[in-house]
Amino acid sequence: MPTPLPTSLRLLHVTASGRHDGSVSRDLSRRFIEALRDRQPTVQVQPRDVASGLPFVDADWIGANFTPPDQRTEAQKAVLARSDTLVQELVATDIVLIAAPVYNFSIPASLKAWIDLVARVGMTFRYSDNGPVGLLQGKKAYVVLASGGTPIGSEIDFASGYLRHVLGFIGIDDVTLIAAERLMQQAEDAVNHAEQQIRQAVAELDHAA
Repeated sequence: MPTPLPTSLRLLHVTASGRHDGSVSRDLSRRFIEALRDRQPTVQVQPRDVASGLPFVDADWIGANFTPPDQRTEAQKAVLARSDTLVQELVATDIVLIAAPVYNFSIPASLKAWIDLVARVGMTFRYSDNGPVGLLQGKKAYVVLASGGTPIGSEIDFASGYLRHVLGFIGIDDVTLIAAERLMQQAEDAVNHAEQQIRQAVAELDHAA
């Protein structure tokens, strides 16, 4: 069933393309936001561009993350500060809009770094007797992917399935995929098809809200 959403929406816009000018994934995600604002002018957008790079998980981060919060040193709090901010952006939003190219059959390293920083036990998921449980239920996600030659949903696409799984892992099971695929072969048709998907998705979201 579609996720019921509040009438005053908050949207987290995560972008990952290494290009700014000429980026299909960035352009399509902006069109998504414009279409949504046409229907719901009060939507609040929090931008998060990860393309410039995020710190990778290292020994200091792991040590700080697995230290109980009330026992963390000031240095450990500083190590986790960026991650804490990213998690709070996710917690505070109603809709997650992720826009990314497919690089070498998968997602950009910068987007993987973002995922590693927001997948936090006790904050976005927890462990139970039956396995991990996502803590961010009730949110809706849209994933906008652009690929040069990789057919989205094919056996060589390691981007879309991974993002669906990760979002579900943290409790966001309501995920809509919007794809402009094989742009090197069918650029205009691919973009037109993605724009059609955007119009349909926003219309459905407007109805759900």
